[in-house]
Amino acid sequence: MENTSHTTSFLLTGYKETGDLQYLYFLVILLVYMLTIAANTVIICVICVERSLHEPMYMFLCSLQVNGLYGSTALCPALLVNILSDRHEISRTACLIQIYSLHTYGMCEYMALAVMGYDRYVSICHPFHYSIIMSPSRVYKLIVMTWLFPLAVYTVNIVVTIRLPLCKRTIDKVYCDNYSVVRLACIDVTINNIMGSIFIVVYIFPLALLILYSYVQILRICLKSSAASRSKALNTCVPHLVTVINFFVSTLFELFQSRFDMEHVPLVIRILLSVYFLILPPLLNPIIYGLRSQKLKEKTKKLLCPKLILPVLE
Repeated sequence: MENTSHTTSFLLTGYKETGDLQYLYFLVILLVYMLTIAANTVIICVICVERSLHEPMYMFLCSLQVNGLYGSTALCPALLVNILSDRHEISRTACLIQIYSLHTYGMCEYMALAVMGYDRYVSICHPFHYSIIMSPSRVYKLIVMTWLFPLAVYTVNIVVTIRLPLCKRTIDKVYCDNYSVVRLACIDVTINNIMGSIFIVVYIFPLALLILYSYVQILRICLKSSAASRSKALNTCVPHLVTVINFFVSTLFELFQSRFDMEHVPLVIRILLSVYFLILPPLLNPIIYGLRSQKLKEKTKKLLCPKLILPVLE
């Protein structure tokens, strides 16, 4: 087998499935990306401009929307270029940058959702101590940790991947991910796979437990509360729960697809499901929170349509 450890590009074979529908896929992804940029930017701007929204819940939400922009921008422009390309290639440098960006996006998303779950737990289960526990300094520290910890941790992982000698250059996807590149190595990568599996368990499992614990405690409090208090708590938690379930389920498929043989699933289905957690959550999150949060909805209307709101206020 030819040693291509010094190869300068990878071939993304997943684009062969686009066939004659490449222009339709291009338009759909372009539309989704534009809507994602618009929706997330609006939410970020509203939270930054409106001082009444400078509360922990909305600050964490703002961080989540920034991460959504980060993740979708790491994928969608490359998708759009490759769909219309005849060669469907990506340079090794661009591939490694995409791996780092997409994986850290996912890690930041998990961290952000865990922190938001903890915030809801403190708000509902310890309301009298909420302002003390979620002080401005602690909120900023949690947001910084949400970003810096995944970026620092994954740097170690990407350095190991960069050092691998590669003997193949074909990736059966429409984007680069770490496991697909590791599989192209000339050497035995059993240790890499074990380390990757341990990393997934050690990183994701505690965050999932934190979210589960938060909502078990919230449910316990809700069962003891009045109907009005229960309704208010559920209205606050529903957007976060929908976001968590949507992201966790979609990423679980990608993890199973990477680690287990799923050849029995048609390639086009695997490709669509593999990009779901990278494309749809960044688009749906601002819509879910925008529709469910009355305060955020009102402030958004006020910022976007002041002439319609002012007469009502008068």
